[in-house]
Parts: sequence; C-alpha cells; structure tokens
Amino acid sequence: MGQIIACANQKGGVGKTTTVVNLSTYLALAGDSVLVIDLDPQGNTTSGFGLDRSEIKHSVYEAIIEDARVTDLIVPTEVPGLSIVPSSISLAGAEVELAPLPQRERRLARILTDLVATYDYIILDCPPSLGLLTVNALTAADAVVIPIQCEYYALEGLSQLIATINLVRNHLNPDLAIKGVVLTMYDPRTNLSSEVDAEVRKHLGSAVFDTIIPRSVRLSEAPSYGLPIALYRPDSKGAEAYAALAAEMRERDGRPAPISRTEAGEAAPKSSRSTRTSDGGAR
Repeated sequence: MGQIIACANQKGGVGKTTTVVNLSTYLALAGDSVLVIDLDPQGNTTSGFGLDRSEIKHSVYEAIIEDARVTDLIVPTEVPGLSIVPSSISLAGAEVELAPLPQRERRLARILTDLVATYDYIILDCPPSLGLLTVNALTAADAVVIPIQCEYYALEGLSQLIATINLVRNHLNPDLAIKGVVLTMYDPRTNLSSEVDAEVRKHLGSAVFDTIIPRSVRLSEAPSYGLPIALYRPDSKGAEAYAALAAEMRERDGRPAPISRTEAGEAAPKSSRSTRTSDGGAR
C-alpha cells in the first residue's frame, strides 16, 4: 500500500509548492510511482509541472465537490512515473461549497481510497491556510511534511499548525503522523538561519529532516520554465538538496535503494550537512 503525504503550512512563501514539485520528482526518478494532487486554488504546483492552468477543463474540484472519478482527472507529467491531479480556480470557492456537505472533512479521503494501492506516494499540496481543504488533506493523509522557511515568523506559525494536526488526530484521523519538518531557504550567511535551525531541532528533534534546502536562484527560476529542478538544472545546489531529501525520506521508509541515474542527471546520495550552501545562482 502506498503512503498519502500532505505537505502543509498555513504560512505562504515557505517553499511548500517547491518542495512538493521537487520532492515528488526525485521520488519518481528513484523508481517510485507518484501522484501529486494540487489542492491550492493558486495552482502553482500545476503550473510548476508545465501545465497551462487556463487550458485545464477538469481538476480535483470535480472530485471533491461533484463526486467525479478521480482516476478520470489524472494527467501525466514530463517526469516518468509521476502524474498529477491539477488544480483550478474553481477551488477558490470550495471552502464555502464544502461547508454544507455531509462528511465534509472526509471528502478527499473517500476519493483516495482506491488509489493507495496504485501509487507508492500520493502527495497533497495544501493551500496556505487551515481551512477545509487543508483539513481534508490532513484527514486523508498518513503523514504530513511541514516546510519551514528559515525566518523568525515561520516559527510563530508552527505551533498553530501542530495544534491543528493534534485536533485532526483527536477527531478525524488518529493515525496522522508528522513525516518530517523540512527547513527551506537556508542562508548560511545569516545567523538567523542557524538560529531557526537550532530552535526547530530543539523542539522537534528527530522529526526534522537532516537535509536542509538552501536559498537558491535556480529553484526560483525553474517554475517559470514549467520544470522541476531535476529537469531544469540537475547540477544546481537546489537539485542536490531535493535529491538528498528524497533519498532521506526513502531511507526513513525502509526504501534505501539509491536514486538512479536518469536523463535529468545523477541525483545526489543521502543528505549531509554540506547541503547548507547557497548556490547564489552560480550553478
């Protein structure tokens, strides 16, 4: 059976979508079968894989609100082994439309039941809020990955998110686990990044991934080309970091086979602290 992983943080701009796009890509390049579901009305994950949102006729909205078959909504990406259920602007009103529906918190869990045997990983990109779409994702998920930007305000939102996770555990999904916390946009030139790193590890310990994602010009550029970093600049520090994150996650899951060589380049092996380096756009 596959795993359903929600990538969630109610604070925007923390690297959540970047993490979903690139982590899922490297999991697929390692040989896993991966499905990404874009639950964010902004649709950045959808466009990050090169899909034109203006041309999308059907999205995850139809599955959640209109009971469409989710298998009819799956679209392949340029990454072998990776597919996506895209987002659309229709999701912007889904919070209101969900409110009166029966079992409103479990709509997503219900439609994913038949898919967990098909994919090794189903990764849910949550909107930057703690509304009903995020609650649906947390209710459906086996575990949650939490990206945290290495800045002070990111710490303030972490306690609120963990409180929401605990509420979901108590009332909707008692088996929901924290898969791990990913520190993003790490800048070794600042003391603040080191302080945030130390503070998060102090409170969450081994739940924090060893791999740290550096602040990277190449990671910022890749979405404008509709490509994950593995297909845009596989030799960049950002690519090496996400390859290492995928390898670390697979090892935690008891799937330690190395990420294979692909046309996108050879991915990095398991993470080391050397990923704490900014590429500054130089690579």
